[in-house]
Amino acid sequence: MGLLSLSTFSPQIKQYLVITGNYWAFTLTDGALRMLVVLYFHHLGYSPINIAMLFLFYEIFGVVTNLIGGWLGARLGLNKTMNIGLGLQIVALGMLAVPADMLSVAYVMAAQALSGIAKDLNKMSAKSAIKLLVPAGAEGKLYQWVAVLTGSKNALKGVGFFLGGALLTLLEFRGAIILMASLLAVVWLFSLIALKQDLGKAKNKPKFKEVFSKSRAINILSAARLFLFGARDVWFVVALPVFLAVTFNWDHWWVGGFMASWVIGYGIVQSLAPYITGKKQGRVPTGRSAFIWASYLTIIPVAIAFALHFDFYLQASVVIGLLIFGAVFAVNSSLHSYLIVSYADADGVSLDVGFYYMANAMGRLIGTVLSGIVFQLYGLEACLWISALFVAIAAMLSIKLPITSSNN
Repeated sequence: MGLLSLSTFSPQIKQYLVITGNYWAFTLTDGALRMLVVLYFHHLGYSPINIAMLFLFYEIFGVVTNLIGGWLGARLGLNKTMNIGLGLQIVALGMLAVPADMLSVAYVMAAQALSGIAKDLNKMSAKSAIKLLVPAGAEGKLYQWVAVLTGSKNALKGVGFFLGGALLTLLEFRGAIILMASLLAVVWLFSLIALKQDLGKAKNKPKFKEVFSKSRAINILSAARLFLFGARDVWFVVALPVFLAVTFNWDHWWVGGFMASWVIGYGIVQSLAPYITGKKQGRVPTGRSAFIWASYLTIIPVAIAFALHFDFYLQASVVIGLLIFGAVFAVNSSLHSYLIVSYADADGVSLDVGFYYMANAMGRLIGTVLSGIVFQLYGLEACLWISALFVAIAAMLSIKLPITSSNN
């Protein structure tokens, strides 16, 4: 059977396919850049705390961008916010393609700030668009579409991690940055031509004060998301790659390869989450689902922390334990991603989605800062105990979510 022609799709779906393709291209550069920065500056002798600080503005501006970006998306259309995000990422990469002696902490933080703005404009645009393509009441289909988009994005981010480690070895830092900026510029030019419709523009122009959600369910889900992603990044962003390089003496290829495998597997499980949680039996996630899966997740960092404490098959415990954490975390993340799109108001959907991902960015910010500070002062074991505490808080918050499949 031949491939379907794009002409068979509706104009709205064509626009969404272009947005998704752009999101995937952006994700590759985002994942590669993160790995490049961690490994390159660790190689230069930066401490874990200093490496964490390089990502500080990336996460801070992600918080701000999700609030403002959701409002802009509702007023201007998601096509424009996508193009702005792609353009800013090219500028951020260009800033880093300078001689090594210019790459001070403050300068790299500024470039990462632009990259953080760009990343969250792209994410908000893609996630918001799904709500507009699925008929009202088709919750099973909505769950599946959200899971596929989220999972494929994270699988590609994992490929980006691997590319970051490989490009650093093959082309060194500056060469890798120039290559990524050039390829993304091609995608951006295509996007400027192909994205024409104002997908996601609200019927009534929302006021800026409407960026803060009035929905109890979205507020609770956002708080749970904050702690969920703080629980991941407190060990993942800085602590884990430095731990693997120092404790196990892994080189750039091995560190990048493991981080890539983790995120690719995580993305695959996210895509399969509807089947894991009972879609074939006609079930879609509820607040109770979020509580149950967060409860499962709490156990895993506790087990890894004990293995570290008692030096129990250290390498196997860390590697296998974190792969299991990734799989269970992926189901949690996929459930959350479905619930926010389900709870969001269809008119001006990017406002609700933007507020939710603002909380997501705040969790990443807290986790990133703690990852550097706690690891440098107390080690990976302490990072894992904080991770377990954060997941437990997310589980307790999820008890208060609606027990029905929508927020209507």
